[in-house]
Amino acid sequence: MKLLSSQSISSIGDSKGINIVGQSNAEPPPAAIPVMYQLDITLKRGHGLAIRDRGGTSDPYVKFKIAGKEVFRSKTIHKNLNPVWDEKVTLLVDNLREPLYVKVFDYDFGLQDDFMGSAYLYLESLEHQRCLDVTLDLKDPHYPDQDLGSLELAVTLSPKEGDFREATMLLRRSCKRSSKQHQSMRLSDVHRKSQLWRGIVSISLIEGHDMQPMDSNGFSDPYVKFRMGHQKYKSKTIAKTLNPQWREQFDFHLYDEQGGFIDITVWDKDAGKKDDFMGRCQIDLSQLPKEQTHRLDLPLDEGEGSLVLLVTLTASAAVSIADLSVNMLDDPHERHEITQRYSLLKSFHNIKDVGVVQVKVIRAEGLMAADVTGKSDPFCVVELSNDRLQTHTVYKNLNPEWNKVFTFNVKDIHSVLEVTVYDEDRDRSADFLGKVAIPLLAIHSGERKAYVLKSKELTGPTKGVIFLEIDVIYNAVKAGLRTLVPIEQKYIEEEPRVSKQLLLQNFNRVRRCILFLINIGCYVNSCFEWESPQRSICAFVFFVLVVWNFELYMVPLALLLPMAWNYILIASGKDTRQGDVQAVEDLLEDEDEDFDKDDKVRGSVRPEDERQSENHLLEDILSSWHCEWIRVMVDSERKGFMNKLYAIQDVCISVQTALDEVASYAERIKNTFNWTVPFLSCLAIVALCVATVIIYFIPLRYLVLAWGVNKFTKKLRNPYTIDNNELLDFLSRMPSDVQVVQYRELKLDPSHSPNKRKKNTPG
Repeated sequence: MKLLSSQSISSIGDSKGINIVGQSNAEPPPAAIPVMYQLDITLKRGHGLAIRDRGGTSDPYVKFKIAGKEVFRSKTIHKNLNPVWDEKVTLLVDNLREPLYVKVFDYDFGLQDDFMGSAYLYLESLEHQRCLDVTLDLKDPHYPDQDLGSLELAVTLSPKEGDFREATMLLRRSCKRSSKQHQSMRLSDVHRKSQLWRGIVSISLIEGHDMQPMDSNGFSDPYVKFRMGHQKYKSKTIAKTLNPQWREQFDFHLYDEQGGFIDITVWDKDAGKKDDFMGRCQIDLSQLPKEQTHRLDLPLDEGEGSLVLLVTLTASAAVSIADLSVNMLDDPHERHEITQRYSLLKSFHNIKDVGVVQVKVIRAEGLMAADVTGKSDPFCVVELSNDRLQTHTVYKNLNPEWNKVFTFNVKDIHSVLEVTVYDEDRDRSADFLGKVAIPLLAIHSGERKAYVLKSKELTGPTKGVIFLEIDVIYNAVKAGLRTLVPIEQKYIEEEPRVSKQLLLQNFNRVRRCILFLINIGCYVNSCFEWESPQRSICAFVFFVLVVWNFELYMVPLALLLPMAWNYILIASGKDTRQGDVQAVEDLLEDEDEDFDKDDKVRGSVRPEDERQSENHLLEDILSSWHCEWIRVMVDSERKGFMNKLYAIQDVCISVQTALDEVASYAERIKNTFNWTVPFLSCLAIVALCVATVIIYFIPLRYLVLAWGVNKFTKKLRNPYTIDNNELLDFLSRMPSDVQVVQYRELKLDPSHSPNKRKKNTPG
């Protein structure tokens, strides 16, 4: 059965060919063309959906499938058993005998989504050209008697002829003509275009006014959620205020040339219980002119107060998907133009456009078998910050060849390119097969390399290698200036979880930093104690000379000495960094072993079976005791106990996160001095040299006066400025020891070579 979008139909006449696998090049005999039908569906809401999360709620989303193909996926409504979607979709079908298969899932980031029920809508039973309200009762085929709630839809089925019949004929001919040239390619033009964004929406969340008090103290702890299609952003929480100041900036991709809508909700953070809803508003981007900044004062519906935002729509950045035979950097003329665009002469033109990266995803070898047939259906996802593109799927193959070229615009040269291989599954989330993370500054442009695939945590190897060829062209001055602005936050991040292993790991990292400081203190104290007379005499002479001749400009100058010393050690082959990396690797290996044990225990039991077994066990205990008053007590106190448990969990997560931040910043400072990232160490040297010259020639009182005037007048000069700390922004680009281990390349098996090619093993 064929499914066509209106976009694909209108572009068939202009296409040179559609990249879909066909079975034969011969023209079939003329056959009767079936009538096309337009199916308009409005997904309204759900009622009484199943609980799948431990908090007593779920994060439901809905999938529509016809003939085994996914044709629609709704947005995710978080923490709601009675969600309201109000989403519309239009499908074109040519066979009413295939029912619409509706499935509901609970979204779990980083884990397999939980099944919440399914139902069939039989298209043959629908009356034509009439809007029908339909209620679908959700069922689990394995537990047919279980009540899983229902969905409300509005459905209209209308027959379509004329142009649609001709489009069907053209599509069939195009498929057959292009099948020989693109035998293993499943990524159609429509799929390709759906991944490419047509512009950037820059949003600055400034402040809120006169918000509704939600807590007993007369205040609230507000935070804001933004959603545009599948893109999401969550602001930080401002505690105890009705007039919060966020001052945060982020970008969304604009896929629809006509604009689109940004849904905004405001919430009050409550530790240990469900967050309170404070209001919502919406931005219609089609009403905003492009290439200019708009100040929006948005009143909150279903609540009190308003939000102040700055919104800017700009043209699309350089992003594309192409075949291996068609890419811009292989053309000498195109390459020269791009090199000129990022030359030093244009360092102050469009500061945000730092460079461009081109990724050739060639093939993979020896992948893990994820299906029961001993094969996999692999596809590859390439991510750079919040930019995400993917290849087509190669079915039933452990040595797939994609031969795709992805081009991204570089906004931060310190970004990390993540390439992940998944196994496609029809009825559930894709299975993870392997991943590599490559910092842009560690890439040797134009070199074709084989990368060993790693685990999800990027700490150990998994099965298979992937062959990539990456080119990076950037402007060093722009890259240096962008280092001193806040780092771009990823929209999709895994929620922190309480982990004994992770807590212990972070504690050990902090302990290593403290022991380093203690050792320095002991060394200094040994000089005072004259444990080594020669060392104490040298230290005493050095102390007298420094104190007698001390000037303020010597402080940044002194910081250059350990950097110079470490550079000499590395150049002479006495690199001491390997010991630190090995110590962190040992910590991470211990953590992985514990995680594997936990995963095996959790993986042997389905979540719903685990919940049911827990409930049955509780019922058996209560029945055996024959104590009705205990049952009442459990029901009344369970909520209070769970609230206390979640409060303890929040405290543990806070401690775990704080230890990680302390350890990470200490490791980043150390890595700045030991040349872990040469570009950043050079940038630090330039900054320290400039600081030395400025302090030497300009009196301190003038510098303090300039700093104070700038601080006092910043809000007057620009009321909507977003504050930042340049030193912390610089350190945020330097990887911690854990990240150094995650980004390090694993040793390659000699049998895998970029120039050798294994024979494909299709099923």
